[in-house]
Amino acid sequence: MLKAKKPHQSEVTMTEMVLPNDTNTLNNLMGGRLLHWMDICAAISAQKHSNRIVVTASVDNVSFTEPIRLGNIVTMRAKVTRAFNSSMEVFLEVWAEDIPAGVRVSTNRAFYTFVAVDQNGRPIEVPPLEPESDEENELYLSALRRRQLRLVLAGRLNAAEATELKALFKVE
Repeated sequence: MLKAKKPHQSEVTMTEMVLPNDTNTLNNLMGGRLLHWMDICAAISAQKHSNRIVVTASVDNVSFTEPIRLGNIVTMRAKVTRAFNSSMEVFLEVWAEDIPAGVRVSTNRAFYTFVAVDQNGRPIEVPPLEPESDEENELYLSALRRRQLRLVLAGRLNAAEATELKALFKVE
């Protein structure tokens, strides 16, 4: 068994400036460009945890709550929230900052899932994760529910077997 790692060991902060080529006709950052940046940031986090090549397996529910404007500085922070056999869940937060105006807003949050692979592209074991804070522990515990939901939605797990999800909807 591999030695457990702490969430802070996988933490990544990435910063980008929104340039004209990154925007739509309203001068807002294109969603696809942001998803690209988020995928890179989260992948680096998963690589730091696993010390392996990683591939994106899924992205959960990315909502665009605030527009990110031309000239804004985009800061993304990612860290692994749970490791399974060969997969890792990474939580990512995004902020947009208008430096001249002194305004910083939260714009996005998402969970990405990555699978560590060997040189032949086959899944390979990753170290377990050992949360340190209350927030990290909550993300760690709730990761199993999110994983089961992902697997049910992908058709890889029968809903009747999703014990963590069934517990959420248990009616007395």
